[in-house]
Amino acid sequence: MPDSVIYFSITIAAFIVLLHLWAVISVFRSDKHVGTKTLWALLIWIFPIIGLVIWGIAGPRGHGDGPTSPEHSK
Repeated sequence: MPDSVIYFSITIAAFIVLLHLWAVISVFRSDKHVGTKTLWALLIWIFPIIGLVIWGIAGPRGHGDGPTSPEHSK
């Protein structure tokens, strides 16, 4: 195998591992119950791609700030 293919494979694998770590950390930082957090973490690790996609869609969202100008807060 050419070196470029090996480096590309390693880069993709490292990216996937970092995505998994981010997702699991995100799960445990969420305000869900401990049992729910555990189930989400297991889902992400047992079903890597599907678990990440489902967490990305159904996971917690950031808190949006309200309007900053009086004109838009009416």
